[in-house]
Amino acid sequence: MNGTKLLEESKIENIIYEVRGKQVMLNSDLALLYQVETKRINEAVRNNLEKFPERFSWLLSNNEWDFLRSKFSTSSLVNNNHGGRRYNPRVFTEQGVAMLATILKSTAAIKVSIAIMDAFVNMRHYILENKDIYQSLDNINNK
Repeated sequence: MNGTKLLEESKIENIIYEVRGKQVMLNSDLALLYQVETKRINEAVRNNLEKFPERFSWLLSNNEWDFLRSKFSTSSLVNNNHGGRRYNPRVFTEQGVAMLATILKSTAAIKVSIAIMDAFVNMRHYILENKDIYQSLDNINNK
């Protein structure tokens, strides 16, 4: 699935995961959306480390990556981009994605960045609107 099709189908929310209590996106998914190679995303970070403190972007631990991989089997976006890695992926918070957008300066990057920001906002609204349901489920689990 290419980045344009992913945007058109409004599937960005499906590739935002929760890690360390934060909503994040994988570098490979961002590369797909921005229509660049994953190594270009990693190079952008490596060349601009001061713009990516750990609260914006970090490499997943082995446990975090194993946990996320287990979620891919139930995801509607299972694809070959998540396999065969030598290193654990880098993830980006909403702020990290915004910072990445300042580095990847193209018309496509601007369009994609706006769509990603909208997806993060939509997810935040969804969580807030359904917090009572989540609280009830949490209470049931605690019993």
